[in-house]
Amino acid sequence: MGVRARLKAALHANYIPRQCEADALLSLLGGRGLLRIAGMRLLFVHERFGAMAGAEVNAFVTAEELKRRGHTVGILHGTGTGRQEDRWREVFSDRFSFGDGDPAEATRAAVEEFRPDVIYVHKLAHLRVLEALVESRRALVRMVHDHDLYCMRSYKYHPLTRKVCARSASPYCLFPCGAMLARNREGGLPFKWASYAAKKKEIRLNRRFDRMIVATEYMANELAKNRFDPGRIEIHPPVPRTLERAAQSSFSGRNLILCVGQVIRGKGVDVLLEALASVAAVFECVIIGEGSHRTFCEALSRRLGLEGRVRFEGYVPHEELRAYYGDASIGVMGSLWPEPFGAAGLEAMRHGLPVVAFDAGGIREWLIDGHNGLLIPWMDRTAFAAGLERLLKDKAQARLMGERGRKLVEQKYDFNRYIDSLEDLFARVVREHQPDRAEAIRT
Repeated sequence: MGVRARLKAALHANYIPRQCEADALLSLLGGRGLLRIAGMRLLFVHERFGAMAGAEVNAFVTAEELKRRGHTVGILHGTGTGRQEDRWREVFSDRFSFGDGDPAEATRAAVEEFRPDVIYVHKLAHLRVLEALVESRRALVRMVHDHDLYCMRSYKYHPLTRKVCARSASPYCLFPCGAMLARNREGGLPFKWASYAAKKKEIRLNRRFDRMIVATEYMANELAKNRFDPGRIEIHPPVPRTLERAAQSSFSGRNLILCVGQVIRGKGVDVLLEALASVAAVFECVIIGEGSHRTFCEALSRRLGLEGRVRFEGYVPHEELRAYYGDASIGVMGSLWPEPFGAAGLEAMRHGLPVVAFDAGGIREWLIDGHNGLLIPWMDRTAFAAGLERLLKDKAQARLMGERGRKLVEQKYDFNRYIDSLEDLFARVVREHQPDRAEAIRT
């Protein structure tokens, strides 16, 4: 039986292939044009509106490309970020807010007015909105960007001991973890009360979604620990848009080490600085990003005698990062929390840079020690410093690793293939909910 016939038979048998099988079959067909429904109506749901961090970047570029491909995209959202909101309005011509009035009623009204084929949820913890979405009986897909869904602290490691948590959500979260006392990032008191009962309810509601999308096997396993159906979990790494072939780094004599990401405690910038203090080779390090830990890290950098060698640049627009990557020799990630994916490392590899990072979460699924960079044992500052020293002194090895990383990104983490895979997924869940609608699948 031919590939097309096998796929048609699978569809008519109501069989939903695992992602690896679907990818293999689509690859044989050139990756396009089979499991596709023309002109789907896709309602994005996200807690914010506008640019902020990686989740917002992914939601925006995904919606932009799906709209370009002929689908109608709308958004149900919470508060605005004040950043690039005009660009978001251009992409999401249909906009609904659950921030004012009754959120459940606003959600029901949005679904009724927009009539989505698929509701595509990104970051969302609002229980009344989640309940309304589940009650709508529409096709529900969720992109799990981080650990918020099943961790009361949201980052799967202890803020004091920094020990990574390998447990599912359970009474252990209350004692001895003490996760009911969470950091308040919304102003006012430094801490807020987090409800274990609310977290368990949030998990139960999300288990009723048709699909959960994750970036790595590590994240798939975290969902499985929390009793999500493995058959409804699919891996689709949220890769950034590739507008053009990234410039190859010059590996200049500056020995520039580049760290891009939020400057918050879980990102381990303080531990990175402690490692840098032990590097004897001449280097510069530029840290790009903002966050609550920046002031502390700047003071630590001064105490460690790194002034003149380490510079904090703050927020830099993505289009301006190209110049930094083009003159760098190494991309670094100091993350200590278990990274769900670690897209900053992939961006460095896209520019032909070797990456040095701690073995945290899903990083090991794309950072192969000694091949495209160095995977350092968690929290081992001495090994981190030694790895940096090794690559700064051996530029030929650094270039080779960087080239391998660039090829890996081009082959495995392509933006167009990522969007293809999402269209395929949406088509399958539409077929489960609306068999007649799926007759528009192109063959």
